[in-house]
Amino acid sequence: MSLSNKSCAPCLGDAHSLPFEITKKLLLELNNGWIIDKSSKLYKEYHFADFVRAMDFANKVASLAEMEGHHPDLAISWGKCVVQIWTHNINGLTENDFILATKIGKL
Repeated sequence: MSLSNKSCAPCLGDAHSLPFEITKKLLLELNNGWIIDKSSKLYKEYHFADFVRAMDFANKVASLAEMEGHHPDLAISWGKCVVQIWTHNINGLTENDFILATKIGKL
């Protein structure tokens, strides 16, 4: 099943971050400019013509994140919205992170 057809699931107490081989495969499936940064988080910069469009995008991401119950870190500046995603309670990457990234990419 495609990542975009899945929904984020609550992480249980025994959740673990994904092995590197799986994150590498899922990153290839995203195939739209996402990277895994030095802090092992999904990272992407979105660029816009002005501040208002960057803020509009950030608000759409916020609504999507609420629906999925999975919340990225957003940094908004003039013409740019930086998105970082990871599963906070395990301080690593899970399938939820890739699901959310896929859905953000479709906004």
